[in-house]
Amino acid sequence: MQRILGVDVGQKRIGIARSDFTGVLASPLGTFSAEEAIECIAGLCQSGEVKKIVVGWPLTLRGMEGPSVEMVRVFIGKLEKKTRNIPIETLDERFTSTMAQQSIRDSGAGKKKRQKKGLIDSTAATILLQNYLDAL
Repeated sequence: MQRILGVDVGQKRIGIARSDFTGVLASPLGTFSAEEAIECIAGLCQSGEVKKIVVGWPLTLRGMEGPSVEMVRVFIGKLEKKTRNIPIETLDERFTSTMAQQSIRDSGAGKKKRQKKGLIDSTAATILLQNYLDAL
């Protein structure tokens, strides 16, 4: 059985989440630099563990492509070179970071933990992937 990965691309960090083997639940894998993220994803793909990658697409509130789109395009281009035959889809990522912050707050996490940007990024990737899985 194979997993689907969810990727939240940011300027400094990239959050990665993965589905369970049934494709029902998403869970955070971690937060990485761009280079580390590509190597991590490539390794999972080469092991045969991944069947699809879903990358957050930064749209504005009006549904237009935002200023970060080019950064995500470049990341996807690098990822495609390392993952070859694994399909990569994009998914509207509006509000995932806000939802991640709220989710962390609702979990009762202390102020220090809530301010960890890496936790927000991996949680945003998890929310993005869970939205994708729920829509299937």
